[in-house]
Amino acid sequence: MNYRVYLLALIIGAIISCDTSEESGDYIPTDQAILESAFGTNIDLTQSIDYRNTSVPTYIRFSNTGNAIENEKAVLGRILFYDKQLSVDNSISCASCHKQENAFSDTAVASLGVNGLTGRHSMRLINTGYRTGTNFFWNERVNSLSAQVTQPIRDHIEMGFSGTNGAPSFNDLLLKLSAIDYYQVMFNYVYEDQAITEERLQECLSQFVLSIQSFDSKYDEGLSMTGNPGPPFPNYNMSENRGKFLFTTGPQNGGAGCVSCHAPPEFAIKDDIHNNGVIATIADPNVFDHNNTRSPSLRDLENPDGNLNGPLMHNGSFSSLLAMIDHYDNIDITNQQLLDPLLFDGRGSNGLVGQNLNLSDNDKQALANFLRTLTGNDVYTNVKWSNPFVNQ
Repeated sequence: MNYRVYLLALIIGAIISCDTSEESGDYIPTDQAILESAFGTNIDLTQSIDYRNTSVPTYIRFSNTGNAIENEKAVLGRILFYDKQLSVDNSISCASCHKQENAFSDTAVASLGVNGLTGRHSMRLINTGYRTGTNFFWNERVNSLSAQVTQPIRDHIEMGFSGTNGAPSFNDLLLKLSAIDYYQVMFNYVYEDQAITEERLQECLSQFVLSIQSFDSKYDEGLSMTGNPGPPFPNYNMSENRGKFLFTTGPQNGGAGCVSCHAPPEFAIKDDIHNNGVIATIADPNVFDHNNTRSPSLRDLENPDGNLNGPLMHNGSFSSLLAMIDHYDNIDITNQQLLDPLLFDGRGSNGLVGQNLNLSDNDKQALANFLRTLTGNDVYTNVKWSNPFVNQ
């Protein structure tokens, strides 16, 4: 379809009908009828869903980020997030690689795009706004969530509006969306005109992603009971409390020191972390990918059923929590570059020596059991983060 011709016809039609239509931005019954044809009762302009994250616990240190959300923009962001028409061949949406049932990640090592497989594993989108720093992607190549959310759409492999090798450009996407009736309704409802721009897509998508939160885990319950993260939690068993001690205590005091990079209660990675010793690409274990310094929060590594929400690390090289813990217990520094200084034990006769924690099997299991207590429940089933389309 020639979207420019269609858009011109759309503008002419709007001019012809302008003296009979209602004022821009006003709700009219026909708008809801248009939405119902695409979403059934999932999107209702007369009943607002609260996306403002007002239930964030008081002990979360970065809660202000999520409180700036506007409900209407987050609703539009939800539609955009699940709409496969944001890809060149209408086959891939953001949700294709970030599935709600997997804490908005993917169980596949590499996700399928319109032109092949992704180069890195899809991150979980849990508590994205609740961390220090503003950089995104595994290699921190963009410095804001707004900039991040449209990069997969522009990626030639992922969603295809790259403008390279004869592919449609991002402007072609804007024309495509402008011709869709439910976007005419929604953008008019949110912005009081039908203009669709990248900035508006970024604003709405990022507000939806910011709204995705998980603070109803066993850990949150225990912290609420004690008011102090240090002592044993009364709702934990002995192994889980042992794992909590190991996680939050440095090696010099008998722990594993995980807290040095993943500080509770957010369990998000700190800034200025270097690579963690996992250096291979997905495609080839002999090709090195050292430029990975950002990770998602450690919350919701597994789902409530006890299954991993996706393989671990940027290349999906670990298929269990114990495999990941084994890596940190004894880091092989062969061919390492830019390894984070926190993961060195010191200097040996042959140079730097990788971290060796000498954890027992029971301690490794305790750490895994503790990490499982960071899994919530609501994020997997709450309809406000679910697919609104009735025919997808």
